[in-house]
Amino acid sequence: MTPPLTELLAQLYQLTARGALLGLDRVREAAEKLGSPHRVGTYVHIAGTNGKGSTAAFVAQMAQRSGATVGLYTSPHLCRFAERISIQGQPIDDELLARCLHKALQVAETLTFFEVATLAAFLAFQEKGVTLCVLEVGLGGRLDATNIVEGQPVTAITRIAFDHMNLLGTSITAIARQKAGILRPNAPCIVGRLHPDARAAIDDMAEQLQAVVYEAHSEEEIKMITNYPPSLPGMFQQGNAMIAVAIGRHLGFSTQNIGEGLTSTQWPGRFEIVETPYGYVVIDSAHNPDGALALKNSLLGVGAAMSRKQIALIFGAMADKNWKAMLDRLAPVTGPRFYTEPHVMGRATAPPHDLNAYLSGTITATIEDAIRLARADVGPNGLIVVAGSIFLAAQARSFLLDLPMDPAVSC
Repeated sequence: MTPPLTELLAQLYQLTARGALLGLDRVREAAEKLGSPHRVGTYVHIAGTNGKGSTAAFVAQMAQRSGATVGLYTSPHLCRFAERISIQGQPIDDELLARCLHKALQVAETLTFFEVATLAAFLAFQEKGVTLCVLEVGLGGRLDATNIVEGQPVTAITRIAFDHMNLLGTSITAIARQKAGILRPNAPCIVGRLHPDARAAIDDMAEQLQAVVYEAHSEEEIKMITNYPPSLPGMFQQGNAMIAVAIGRHLGFSTQNIGEGLTSTQWPGRFEIVETPYGYVVIDSAHNPDGALALKNSLLGVGAAMSRKQIALIFGAMADKNWKAMLDRLAPVTGPRFYTEPHVMGRATAPPHDLNAYLSGTITATIEDAIRLARADVGPNGLIVVAGSIFLAAQARSFLLDLPMDPAVSC
């Protein structure tokens, strides 16, 4: 008999104490005990410092329009854990989630939170007869749990920048090598615009595997996003959309289905503009300097008619992130600042007092207080921007849209 989902989630969350343990042997052995659900048909595997979730969402929508039964696995979740595992565009239901988590937890003697979640996703996709799996790498690529997947692959690497350097390396080349670990022999790898050092590392891996690297900025990709403007706002989404277009072409999707996928994709928390009783709020998951730069460029577009004083920034970050660089990038396009802490299990946050000492603002106890004070400052026609952490973005969405929340976890 399957235990209640609440009990299973509690067991799963206890595994966060094990942290992030990179490596494939443990999770592959566990998967084989479960009947090898990681051996799938066709799959798309997407790595990158930023943009991989949005790209995965575009591809999943294109595939669904093309008639595939699509499983999408992403992380972390915004509000509910079930958001990580979706089939045909919807998070799996509680009954299926409980069944798959129960099976995965039974082989979890040495596994981490993320590894168990990954196994649950593969089990759900197997049970529902998924014909195309779209997988977002959790961390890095080479040693990420998603990299046990076997099947007919198309891989992609969106952007590479500095993040998780304690685990992935301190140079662009080292980070790129980790992400290039998802490449497969004789399979296409689609890449976005990359630093030359990153591209060289990926090309080197591709040569060893006889994989073929395609850069997603051809006239065909540009034509597609011009004729079918991506539904996700923000200038940075154009690059993600072009990678998705290239993936769709390699999978044999029609122009119409690719275009319909581009114009219909929804992906919350990525330059999401929400109209609320508190006025317009931009909720963005930017959590590193590269993401903050993308947010800045997008704000230059939507906020062109506003002065900086009319754009309030609500900011909170994890302690291990380069929050100083993020604040530096956002300072030229925002005015009043409000600092509050994201709520995340087992992970330190940057103290608001440290943020305030670096660039002065107003410290608030909660996201709710920050939103109320920010609105009072910029007035009814001003814009509020929430950024710095995907977990802060989730808290803002939950409050503004009255959504239930499972505990936030960085795994």
